[in-house]
Parts: sequence; structure tokens; C-alpha cells
Amino acid sequence: MNFETVIFEKSNNIGILKLHRPERMNAVIEQMYVDINSVLDIVESDDNINVLILTGCVWKREKGDKQAFCAGADLKKHSEGDRTPFEKREYIMLAHNTTKRIYEFAKPVIAAVNGAARGAGTELALNCDFLFIADDATIGFPETSLGTFIGGGVTYHITNILNMQKAKELVYTGKILSGREAVEYGLAFESYPVEIFMDKVMEFASKISEKAPLSMKFAKKLIQKAPFLDLDTVITLEAEAILACMTTEDWHEGIKAFMEKRKPVYKGR
Repeated sequence: MNFETVIFEKSNNIGILKLHRPERMNAVIEQMYVDINSVLDIVESDDNINVLILTGCVWKREKGDKQAFCAGADLKKHSEGDRTPFEKREYIMLAHNTTKRIYEFAKPVIAAVNGAARGAGTELALNCDFLFIADDATIGFPETSLGTFIGGGVTYHITNILNMQKAKELVYTGKILSGREAVEYGLAFESYPVEIFMDKVMEFASKISEKAPLSMKFAKKLIQKAPFLDLDTVITLEAEAILACMTTEDWHEGIKAFMEKRKPVYKGR
């Protein structure tokens, strides 16, 4: 299936969504959010896809390839100033609904930040379950330097990921972190040299993709909710999840595979 601003590929039971405006460093426009949602629809309905990777296309140039995840909102488009106040609000809400959908998506989503991530690009990455970043990639929040503000739930996510002072430092100053620095801060999960970066991301995604899909769905939902609930509520939700899993074919397959000392084959039902 062809899209205007993204490329979607499948590798076994892993979906790969590549932001594809390389000549603009994969900067976001309205159509990109529309295309991302279309891919999410496909992944959501495809029982053969267990994990989604979100990454950026590489700009192939004569003077050398240019890696980019997403440079943020396309400021050239913004500067044209042809949106009405209503259209501006619609654009912002489209962006926020897209990032929120990624965060709440039933299947694990991995951000593979292969190059520069700024603004809207960082918002997309932080709403994923895991954020991998290349060593020489960079990530940051430049909004206060541009007279605008962060979105996509960043103030929610960054204060849950980092301590308050570190969160404020990154947002107040617009400090740009390298891949390794992002891992040291706790903003990113792992960092690798760009030459082996996608291989490492795929290796991790493959491990997750082999797990029982329904179990993973419960795991994602409850882990994200648990910090905001009391213990009694969490225990009740966990009990309901266990009982639900025990009614599935996958539960029986997991038990049978364990007894037979073989690798289970899960079907998501």
C-alpha cells in the first residue's frame, strides 16, 4: 500500500513505519499524521503483526546520506500562515490524537531514532513503548527557542521518565542530547552506532514479537496505568487479566509448549 508521506513494510510479524519526507528531514505535515493513522489501522487489524517500529527514512544525497528521524513540524509550511484559527486547532488536535493513539496502541511500538529528532518528532518518539537512538543521532525540545510550546503529551511523559529538574532543564533550555547522552539521562532505552542500529532494534523487536499477543496487550495497558492507581485496584485488574488469558488458545499453547520443551506458537486468540 502506497502512502504520500510514510513507507510501511513488514518483516515476519514486525511492522516498520518509516517517516518519508527525507528532503525535509521527515518534518511533519498534516498528511503525515493522516498516513500514520492509516498504518496504525492496518497494524491494528493484522493479527500477523505483533510489534510496530517507527523510524525515519534516510535522505540519499550525492554528497552523502543524511540520517533523520523527524525534524519536527515543517516550519516552512507553518510560516506560510495560510491556516485559519480553526484550522490551526484542528492541526494541533490531529497531532495530539495521533501521539495519544500511539501511546495507547494495543501492540508494542518501538521508536528507532536513527537521526535528528526535534519537536513533533520527539513527541512521536516519547509516546512509543521503547526509544532506541543511534549514537550520533540527536534529540531535544527546541520549542522555547521558537516561541511555541511542546505538545503530544510531552509534559506528562517526560516528568514520568525523568526527575523534575532534568525534565525542566531539557524543556527550559532546549538542550540537545546525543544518543548516548539521551540514554544517560534516562530519556532513551538503548543507543548503538548507526551502522548496526536497525539490526539491534530488529533483534529486540523480534524478542517481543514472539510473546503471546494478548498477554502483551494486558502488559502494556496495566504497566502504563498502574502508577496512577492504588494497589487494590491494580491487583484486581491483574486478576482479571490472568483469568482472561486462561480462556485463550494461547494460554493452552504456552502450557503445552512448556511441558513439551519447545518454542510456543502463539496466534493471538
